[in-house]
Amino acid sequence: AEDEVTLFERDMKEFWIQFKISYGTEQNNQTSALRDLCKETLEALSEKWSRKLKEEDLMIDKIHEYNNEILQQSKYVAEKEEQLTEIKSKLNQEEEQQKNLTDSIQELEEELMKKMEIKSSKNKAAKEKVEQVSKITTLFKENLGLEMRRIHDEQLQFIFRHIDHKDPDKPYICTLSINEQGDYEVTSCTPPLDCIAELQLKLRETNNFSAFVANIRKAFTALSYK
Repeated sequence: AEDEVTLFERDMKEFWIQFKISYGTEQNNQTSALRDLCKETLEALSEKWSRKLKEEDLMIDKIHEYNNEILQQSKYVAEKEEQLTEIKSKLNQEEEQQKNLTDSIQELEEELMKKMEIKSSKNKAAKEKVEQVSKITTLFKENLGLEMRRIHDEQLQFIFRHIDHKDPDKPYICTLSINEQGDYEVTSCTPPLDCIAELQLKLRETNNFSAFVANIRKAFTALSYK
């Protein structure tokens, strides 16, 4: 019985030894397989995340590139807006200058029209005065021995005769014109009279041409007796 027990114990020991050996080998194989699987899994995950990181880096680079492009576009737009503002300002200045020029031209035109109207009025007045003088030419010539001539620059020349009793044909000459102000003006007097300025002023004040001619004749007559 002891031998059977001993044998049984020995067999059990051998069984456990073989079981342990067999189990340990299987465990080692499973562990190795698990380790290899973990390694493969980690390598796969590492490769996957490496790709993702690279893609994210590329995406970040793209974002930076887009941001730079947007910044450049913003600067370009700002420059163009500034140029546009300057152009608008210049256009406004040119429009203002054009308006001022137009206003100045209009003022000049109005001033010119006024001057033309004044000149036309003066010319009309001068023409009327010349016509007035012409109408009495015949009367003066017949009664006072007066000859009246129109000479250059619209001047009237009065030639008096029958003044010097010693020489009735001797001419006494007075030349009259109408100046830019539309007033009578004596331009020459032969022989000269001391009272010519006074007679001219009186003619301007009274506009009595007949009296002026008569007073000139009287002055020439008085001079002939000196």
